[in-house]
Amino acid sequence: MTHRVQMKTPIGVLTIESNEEAVTHIALPAEGGDRKGTANGRRSPAQSDAGPLPAPLAVAVAQLEEYFAGRRRQFDIPLELCGTDFQKSVWLELAHIPYGETVSYGELALMVGRPQAYRAVGQANGANPVPIVLPCHRVVASGGGIGGYGGGLPMKRKLLALEGAQVS
Repeated sequence: MTHRVQMKTPIGVLTIESNEEAVTHIALPAEGGDRKGTANGRRSPAQSDAGPLPAPLAVAVAQLEEYFAGRRRQFDIPLELCGTDFQKSVWLELAHIPYGETVSYGELALMVGRPQAYRAVGQANGANPVPIVLPCHRVVASGGGIGGYGGGLPMKRKLLALEGAQVS
């Protein structure tokens, strides 16, 4: 069963999905995270029962609140990632990029052991199902530019600014 919760953040409303065991997806506001009709300000209509949040969602909400308050630099959220082995290797490597720092797509390609695959790394990065938790916003263009972001460049800049990262 898929569970869903919405939470207000400084970058907009995030929609977080999980199964019974792990978080499976985080939708940024540009991806439909601003869905209408939540009950109690947190639950989606499909999950409007009065019971407590499933454990993976409760952990995700608490840790994301800490992150946006500047009290968390790394996440310890159970994740279930669906993708190719290559995508998963890129996504898991994102967790090793330190808070407040950035790497280029080329550097990330080196980190996953595929130095010539920077374009494929960029595509995998763009398909990250759990942004922020696996910080794809910390990957920038090689020439010093900010690169792209699924939630839009203003959101990427806000996330990097929150972490104190310097980008052009």
